[in-house]
Amino acid sequence: MFTNQDIIKIKKFVEEFFEKMTVPVETEIKLQKEETLSIEIKMEDPKILIGENGQTLIEIQKLFKIILSRKFGKNFYIDLDINNYKKKKIDYLKELARSLADDVALNKKERVLPSMLAYERRIIHLELAERENITTESVGEEPERKVIIKPYP
Repeated sequence: MFTNQDIIKIKKFVEEFFEKMTVPVETEIKLQKEETLSIEIKMEDPKILIGENGQTLIEIQKLFKIILSRKFGKNFYIDLDINNYKKKKIDYLKELARSLADDVALNKKERVLPSMLAYERRIIHLELAERENITTESVGEEPERKVIIKPYP
């Protein structure tokens, strides 16, 4: 879907974007799947670009998707990560899900997780989908939507 020339143009766009913000970064662009582009950013102080609970990171990712989709005239996904924040968050959420599911299965008492972004809830659901002794459900309205882990009847 993307040529090497496309990847070079995307890398240049991303670097210029952060340069205009006067934020020095190292950029690595990878093609994960045919329709998913991985943009990995390394920087000294990532807090300003990650934001509270990763919200700024998600918004930058959305902005890149809109701009680059228009620029290349095709729709594709972007997976933006800064200093492996999302990777660490995913690992944490998977471990949390397993731990809480074990507790629910043992004590037969449901557990309600705090409000989460859609991609975070999806990680919980996918991590526990194969478990036969518990079930998961998302409840509430955005932005207060939560996951409930329940014992299977």
